[in-house]
Amino acid sequence: MPLPARSFAGLLRRFRRNRRGVTAVEFAMVAPLFFGLLFAIIEVAMIFLASQVLETVTQDSARFVMTGQAQGLSYTQAQFKNYVCGRVSALFDCTNGIFVDVRSYSSFGSVNITPPIDSSNAFIPTTKWCPGKDGDVVVVRLYYQWPLFVTKLGFNVANLANGKRLLTATATFKNEPSGTAGATCS
Repeated sequence: MPLPARSFAGLLRRFRRNRRGVTAVEFAMVAPLFFGLLFAIIEVAMIFLASQVLETVTQDSARFVMTGQAQGLSYTQAQFKNYVCGRVSALFDCTNGIFVDVRSYSSFGSVNITPPIDSSNAFIPTTKWCPGKDGDVVVVRLYYQWPLFVTKLGFNVANLANGKRLLTATATFKNEPSGTAGATCS
């Protein structure tokens, strides 16, 4: 049985005046954008925090080389990586994720740093252990491939082909006179 035109118009009028549930409908329309933006902000903040932690660890670990302690104790690259891992917070998977690159040069003008990302956006983990001797210029670099989560929602800050963000921290300095012989390079 069809509704009379008069009661249908009244029904429409009552539906238009009824405001119950309008907040829920508006929230349902805005919520995906709000939460997407919120998660993107959190992810960028975590990347920034991890970068700062990696920078601090690099500076602290580089001081160990700069003062000649690593050379005096005849550290290998694996031992130096363990030294670095002892200073890393819970943010990183140190044993599998952090790459350590230490190179020495005769002067600041001879420093040649190659990018760790190739043309296909793949990470090239070429690492070396050459802490140098007294007066050498040393470049200590730490790399970490940071996993991203919000990238899957359309916000992409990845700089690697595998969908991760390569965090890099660098310290450049001149070794202090310590009276120790230079370590062998590997």
